[in-house]
Amino acid sequence: MKSIQSRLLLMLLVFIVLPYFLSVFFIYTYTKSSVEQYELENSREQLQKNAEELEQYFEEMIDFPSILYRNPDLFRIFNNGFEDSIYFSPKTMEKSLETFYLMRKEIRQMRFYIDKNKESFTLYNAMISTRRYQPDFLEQSPVKELYASDLNYIIVPPRPLTNYNNAAIVPESDKTVVLTFHHKITDVLSKKFLGVITIDIDMGEYARICNNLVQGNESSVLLIDSKNRVMYANDRSLIGEVLPIGEKDRLEGNNQDIILSKELSGSLKGWQLIKKSSSQALYEDVRKTAYTNIIVGIGVGLLGLLMIAVISNRITRPIASLSQKVRSIEGGNENVPFDDSRDDEIGHLESHMKDMMNRINTHIDREYKLEIENRKNQFMALKSQINPHFLFNALQSIGAVALRSKAPKVYQLITSLSRMMRYSLQADQWVLVRDEADYTKAYLALQSERFGDSVSYTIEMDESILDMTIPSMILQPLAENFFKHTYEEGFSSAHLLIKGSIQDGHLDFLVENDGPGLTAARLETLRNNIYTPPFEGSYSNEHIGLKNIRDRLLLRYGPGAQLHVDSMNGKGFSVRMKIPVSGEGS
Repeated sequence: MKSIQSRLLLMLLVFIVLPYFLSVFFIYTYTKSSVEQYELENSREQLQKNAEELEQYFEEMIDFPSILYRNPDLFRIFNNGFEDSIYFSPKTMEKSLETFYLMRKEIRQMRFYIDKNKESFTLYNAMISTRRYQPDFLEQSPVKELYASDLNYIIVPPRPLTNYNNAAIVPESDKTVVLTFHHKITDVLSKKFLGVITIDIDMGEYARICNNLVQGNESSVLLIDSKNRVMYANDRSLIGEVLPIGEKDRLEGNNQDIILSKELSGSLKGWQLIKKSSSQALYEDVRKTAYTNIIVGIGVGLLGLLMIAVISNRITRPIASLSQKVRSIEGGNENVPFDDSRDDEIGHLESHMKDMMNRINTHIDREYKLEIENRKNQFMALKSQINPHFLFNALQSIGAVALRSKAPKVYQLITSLSRMMRYSLQADQWVLVRDEADYTKAYLALQSERFGDSVSYTIEMDESILDMTIPSMILQPLAENFFKHTYEEGFSSAHLLIKGSIQDGHLDFLVENDGPGLTAARLETLRNNIYTPPFEGSYSNEHIGLKNIRDRLLLRYGPGAQLHVDSMNGKGFSVRMKIPVSGEGS
């Protein structure tokens, strides 16, 4: 017997797989090294270019306040204070400040502190706030650090815009993240400290320079200062935070990413510009080359596939035919003709399937007839337990005698029992939960009359389930078991609880009592009896009620219906039924 699988695999290997992988391997190996080297060198050049652009930009922002020294009107204010300056002209100063503010489009806010008067004021959107006396201004961090150092400026990491002096010109809604420059203003000749200019700029311009290094979602950029504080990052949550110790080492130790860094110089000495790229993104051109090679390989493979299609047509056609027969069987056609004349795997498979279908059809015919007969017998057995026809007619006569004898209590009990008998005629029919609950209440009322005030029970049914339909006679038999195994055996202090609700898409009925429990052995025996599949095994008269209820639920709802019994560690007995809501009858 020749193997279809071995023939197909051999042809695939010879005509497609082997030529394809050999061509891709040789071409890819040849080009990968040179392309990788080129991409790395290109990334380094780009990093160097952006680093120089960042240095130039920050140099401009650091040198920007030097314009102040070329404005005599504004400089006199710092030198002499507002009130002591004989040259003070409010309009002239306001015009100078507005011009100063508008010279850089990225400026969001400026603050001027005049040490002479210990006063400060702010500019926002070219509007000047009122002056505010701030004697403790130089104690504020990081101004205190700038004042105590020999530096002329200090850069504060990005943070949300702060409303200096609580100026009304700054709206509360402005939460722009800004980078702050604090500049120390001194007298050039005497080196006397005159004040501080604080400039808040938005991150747009230098973020653009950093983002020039980012290519798609596979790379990221990080700008950190000499104190390892993040001045910019693609991950916004890192901006303004201190980079954790060892984080750079961890990044560089990631074999799947390529880390390139450049230490900045000049005013940004100690700062680092770091670019992290996925090796897959960096070597995208390598992959493009590989894809080209794959396309060439696919072309070669297609020629092989054409040859295989012609050669294997006679082989694959019977497989398709067999698959169609299997789908026909799944659709319910049990008389599919099989061709067992072939002398290969397909012929043997069709022969075996033909024999199997013959055996299955014979077995189904036999089991179906047995199941129908068993169902009839089981329903007859259930109905024979409660046959109210004769009793109903007799109770009608007894009720008439009770009325003639002026015994209304007896008539009321006889009427309740008659309604129960009438309801029992609906065995194996669909009823409302409301009716099943009322039937059970009528039964409990009769038992209360029998056993007196010692009968204790509670029925709790959610309003949402009362109009749903269920098989009849599934709650009352459980209440009957309660009296059989408690009051009739001398346990007169037991309490019966019957609850109904919706739980996880199921109708959930719980019937439990705190009367005598079962031993573990008796509970296991009970479960084995009632959990026997329908129409299998033999019934015990002791447990036929529970088993009948479970079998009826399985017949109507399938395996989605459940019935669980438990002895609650020997301190009572409970029965829980779960009925799928989607399987509700009508």
